[in-house]
Amino acid sequence: MKNVKNYLVYAMCIIAIAFSASSFVKVYANQTNLAGASGSTGTTAAPGQPVDLTYAAEKALPAVVTVRVVQNSKTQTVEVEDPFSDFFDPFGFFGNPNGGRQKRQVQTPKRQGSGSGVIVSADGYIVTNNHVVEGADEITVILTDNREFSAKIIGTDPTTDLALIKVNGKDMPAITIADSQKLKIGEWVLAIGNPLTLGTTVTAGIVSAKARSMQGGNTVQSFIQTDAAINRGNSGGALVNASGELVGINSMLYSETGSYSGYGFAIPTSIMNKVVSDLKTYGTVQRALIGIQGSDLNNYTDGLKQEGKDVPDFGTVNGIYVAKVDEDGAGAAAGLKEGDVITAIDGKSLTKMAELQEYLVNKRPGDKVTITYLRNKSKKTANVTLKNAQGNTSVVKSADMDVLGATFRPVNEDEKKQLELNYGLKVMKVSKGAIKDAGIPDGFIILTANEKTIKTTDDLQEAVKAASTSKDPVLYIKGVYPTGKKGYFAVQLQE
Repeated sequence: MKNVKNYLVYAMCIIAIAFSASSFVKVYANQTNLAGASGSTGTTAAPGQPVDLTYAAEKALPAVVTVRVVQNSKTQTVEVEDPFSDFFDPFGFFGNPNGGRQKRQVQTPKRQGSGSGVIVSADGYIVTNNHVVEGADEITVILTDNREFSAKIIGTDPTTDLALIKVNGKDMPAITIADSQKLKIGEWVLAIGNPLTLGTTVTAGIVSAKARSMQGGNTVQSFIQTDAAINRGNSGGALVNASGELVGINSMLYSETGSYSGYGFAIPTSIMNKVVSDLKTYGTVQRALIGIQGSDLNNYTDGLKQEGKDVPDFGTVNGIYVAKVDEDGAGAAAGLKEGDVITAIDGKSLTKMAELQEYLVNKRPGDKVTITYLRNKSKKTANVTLKNAQGNTSVVKSADMDVLGATFRPVNEDEKKQLELNYGLKVMKVSKGAIKDAGIPDGFIILTANEKTIKTTDDLQEAVKAASTSKDPVLYIKGVYPTGKKGYFAVQLQE
């Protein structure tokens, strides 16, 4: 009996040792996998194991900067209600052509703000949000080592809310850029920026969703959604993976209170890379369009249900419903029609409009794509040659003042008194260019361009840039001759 007991004890010890060895092997294997993943993109830690993000933070922090902007005080003309118009003319006998409104000049205060940015090249190129630098007269970039640089705007793209700025620096601590399309739902990420003027701050979370779009706005929307805390001031900062590589530019938060409440949104590097390349090369983004308007199919069918309408059988529950096809667009030329459901592009399945936008943002006018779609439940394909906003395949360049072929200066006080003007930009030294072609002479005073008030050469430059990249690249100018006679001209910015 004693021998049997001894055998049992020996057997239990052997089993215990076996279990311990097995546990040791599993833990060791998990730790090895985690260490091996630190240098690769799109990899995740072993199941059940914590993620050490200190390496990612240490690697990415030097590339994230503070962007401080200043808007100088300006004089603006605004329309205000005249509180005494009805008192002096209660029955409207005399009429009021301005509808009881008066124009007044107001002085805007000097404004200051701050956001974040990410150094993307060692020679000083920095990516931030368009809304961070929009309207800025002065831009200062502050690195984590407290060095300060003045920055200039290379280009902006309100459609993606991205801007490219540059400082004169060498050997800048540029971040490593990863492919955001390799991100996985649930993967750990860090949001790095300068929220609430606190200074450089790191928060952690996971990728909550991809190709997320928000309601409203004619913008390219295919956000990375994360639950890493993002607050005011984080705009333009970095979203990085567990390897410390850039996967997105933090852009906005979703909140009913204006402060962080669970979700932030970042522009993926798959969009950022193309925008940066175009802004460097052309000064504006080469946007390739199919020429359709639509929505996610499930959103469209949900809307029909809410309105109590019958939902047609489209032959699928996923895809992009085509609500309208532009007459002169690429889609119309390829045979797309209202009611079609796009299910794939170049063999890549599509379930959301945001996925289509993210794919097209990397294309240029003139590129060809193959669209797969359903019409009356029948599968079809179409070869589409993408076009720009002007309906052709030419490269769109952001025009500058040189295209006008003239010099300009604000009207002086004597000219204001003589012509009873409050502002204006006088045309000087007309040479070969768009101004001469339109018939505008020396001395003509520009008051508005495309309905925008023109007081300075900066105002005119902004109008030229906006018009040159629009579907109608024409500058419609209103003003007065030196004699006081009113004049109206259409200035063609591109042939």
